[in-house]
Order: sequence, then structure tokens, then C-alpha cells
Amino acid sequence: MPAGTATGPGAEASDRDTASFEAYARVGQRRLYRTAYLLCGDPEGARDLAQTTLAKLFQHWRKASAADNLDAYAKTVLVRTFVAERRRTLRDLLAHTRTAPRTQPHPAPYSDLRVTLLALLDELPPRARAIVVLRYWEDLSVETVASLLRCSESTVKSQCSRSLARLRTRLGDAHVYATGS
Repeated sequence: MPAGTATGPGAEASDRDTASFEAYARVGQRRLYRTAYLLCGDPEGARDLAQTTLAKLFQHWRKASAADNLDAYAKTVLVRTFVAERRRTLRDLLAHTRTAPRTQPHPAPYSDLRVTLLALLDELPPRARAIVVLRYWEDLSVETVASLLRCSESTVKSQCSRSLARLRTRLGDAHVYATGS
């Protein structure tokens, strides 16, 4: 028997855990990537975020697999990882550089609205972006978003209101093409 090979009941349980995680990862990876893409705004960042989420799930698979709703558990890990990474990145950036405020001209009225919206979502702070994506793209309730982000329902409502107002202002007349008004 090779060195380091475990036998017995513990090894069988570990093999079952690994197999159940792999089955979940195959099915859930696309959903995690889609949400990660909406949060990050770029394919590479989304892949990294989805993989980091899967790694964290694997690390704590026994607890995760015992959750009432595994997809909700995974989405919570994904969103919290995103917010934590963005905060860390922003903190590092602010500590090492001094930049002028970021200003961009209004998007051209004929630009693809989806690309424009993703670019504007990127301008929102990480938590506000997560709230908007979860609330309006993932169609989660205020209560669920508040629970995922560990904040009050009033915080979710106020952040949504401010973020949508900011997006409307930045979109200018581009939103008219989407609504047909």
C-alpha cells in the first residue's frame, strides 16, 4: 500500500465528500460564474471569483453540504468573497497611490446598452454593486440580500435607491433605448 494512503471508514467518508463536491461543482459552476461576471464585470475576474468560491466550498464542504439551500450558501460565499476582495484591493490602491477622481464622459447614445451598463456597474462601490446585482439581476428579496450581506433591510433599500439614481444619471438618454419610451 502506498505511503499516505488512508483506509477505513474515514477514507470512505472523505471519498464520498469529494465525489459529492465534484458533482455539485460541475452543476453549480455556471451559476456561480454568471453571478461572478455580473459582480466583477470581466471574464477573468469572474473565473477567479468562481474558482475561489468553489475552493472555499470544498474547504468547508461538510458544513456547506449540510446547508438547507446549498445554492444560497454558495452565493453567500461568492458575494462575501467579492466584497472582501474589492475592499482589500481598494484599500491597497488607496494606500499606495494618489489619483484624481475618475471621470468619464457620458456613453454614446448608440453604444450597446449592456456594455454601458456593465461599465457603469463597475463604477459603483463593491457593496452597492453587489446589492444591485443581487436585488435586480438575481431577483432576490430585500430580506435575502440583507441576510447575504449581513446588513439591515433599510441599508439594502437605501443603497438600491442611491445606486439606481446614480446609474440613471450616468446612463443619460441611453436608458430610453432600452425601455422604448
